[in-house]
Amino acid sequence: MKNSLLAVLVAGGLFSSTFMAPAVLAAEVDFPHIETMGVSQIQVEPDMADVNVEVAVTEKTAKAAKDNSDAAVAKFIARLTAAGVTKDQIQSANLNLQPQYVYVQDKAPELTGYTASRQITVTVTDLSRLNAILDSALEEGMNRVNNIALKSSKEAEYVAKARQAAIVDAKQKAESLAKGFGESLGKIWQIRYYDQRPVQPVMLRMSAKADAMGAAESYQYGQVSIEDRVEVIYKLK
Repeated sequence: MKNSLLAVLVAGGLFSSTFMAPAVLAAEVDFPHIETMGVSQIQVEPDMADVNVEVAVTEKTAKAAKDNSDAAVAKFIARLTAAGVTKDQIQSANLNLQPQYVYVQDKAPELTGYTASRQITVTVTDLSRLNAILDSALEEGMNRVNNIALKSSKEAEYVAKARQAAIVDAKQKAESLAKGFGESLGKIWQIRYYDQRPVQPVMLRMSAKADAMGAAESYQYGQVSIEDRVEVIYKLK
């Protein structure tokens, strides 16, 4: 019965969308077994964000472009520090300097100036301050908002919960399959867990009702998705 059950499991296509195809070849597993993949997903409210802003300045000379971009970054960082944002919550990128040309047919490219750009990523630990930080960035010369990724400060705690939920899911699937075929689970033969990036941050969106409400209330925060999975091979008794 057990040997025929193994054939049924393989031939019946149980390793389909619900169960991942085993990494170990069937010929190497010469005993009756069931393989399951447990998955989980937790939706949590964000309470912090990573904000990436940029200043891009075009001037006639490379030095002028660099000086103006550096000045904007320095002013913004000084304003952040004065507002209580710590240095470890601020990351500034190095200078990116690009020459600008005008291309005319049948003529050599004409150098018209240089564009200097620098980026700053700020970790905002209090979302109620997000709008004020964006305003201060624009006021100090940062003229691009590249990305606002919402996150949870309890990421490690939720990842651990998601992992345990995936383990429970894998076990329940295996027990259900074994019971359905009139079998019982034995000991675990193999556990496969791949370190992955289980947290999916959400991007900040502006509500369509922005004109009818306060600016700070017009942002849509959404939820952070935390996912995990684990694969298990059980022996059958």
